[in-house]
Amino acid sequence: MSLVHASRLTGRVAIVTASTEGIGYAIARRLAREGAKVVVSSRKEKNVENAVQELKKEGLNVTGVVCHVGKAEDRKKLFIASEQLGGLDILVSNAAVNPEVGSVLDASENAWDKIFDINVKSSFLLAKESLSQIRKSKFGRIVFISSIAGYEPMDLLGAYSVSKTALFGLTKAAASQLGKENITVNCIAPGLIKTKFSTALTESESAREHAISKIPLGRLGNVDDISGVAAFLASDDGAYVTGETIVAAGGMNSHL
Repeated sequence: MSLVHASRLTGRVAIVTASTEGIGYAIARRLAREGAKVVVSSRKEKNVENAVQELKKEGLNVTGVVCHVGKAEDRKKLFIASEQLGGLDILVSNAAVNPEVGSVLDASENAWDKIFDINVKSSFLLAKESLSQIRKSKFGRIVFISSIAGYEPMDLLGAYSVSKTALFGLTKAAASQLGKENITVNCIAPGLIKTKFSTALTESESAREHAISKIPLGRLGNVDDISGVAAFLASDDGAYVTGETIVAAGGMNSHL
């Protein structure tokens, strides 16, 4: 990827969850490249240390926090870190899990509970808990990371797909509530992006070819295809966009 020369986020403070690899890392890097001070987080301390080290090599202003988004005490650490950076302007809720593969009605109760606890409940709580800081900003932005699977459920990702559909509703409802406060709430639904998470869907050559055959642009996405959308929504360029889900999926179907 070529270096980003825009500086749309200078002076802003952002939190990006699950941001030590994949889409989350790319979003954290893009926001920082555009001038934001970014709180990077992950459940594993080593991953946080490695990500912060790599980003600081670019001269980016980042700080790292170990955070399991399902734990209240860990989420609190995120907001302590942002407060130390000057407050909070941008929240990107990216953390998600999928402990089981299979069709939705074959999901175990434990897997269902874990998926909804992290993918939906934690996104709700992060947004709710961020408001004490975001309301002080003249520039409030909340971005949820969903999935094309929320529109087009995948058999291997049954319960996960339903959790991602729930984020569309959370986005609409929160945007309606916060609009008068000049806080925008939006969602991104990535398609098949080349990450470790998508390996199960593309690990064989036949599966990869089948997946690509469903994508009009004829390729899998890369993480920077998503980070650019996040930067747009987080910037002044996205100031009049709220309650929307932007599908970045190379043209894959996205109709409920």
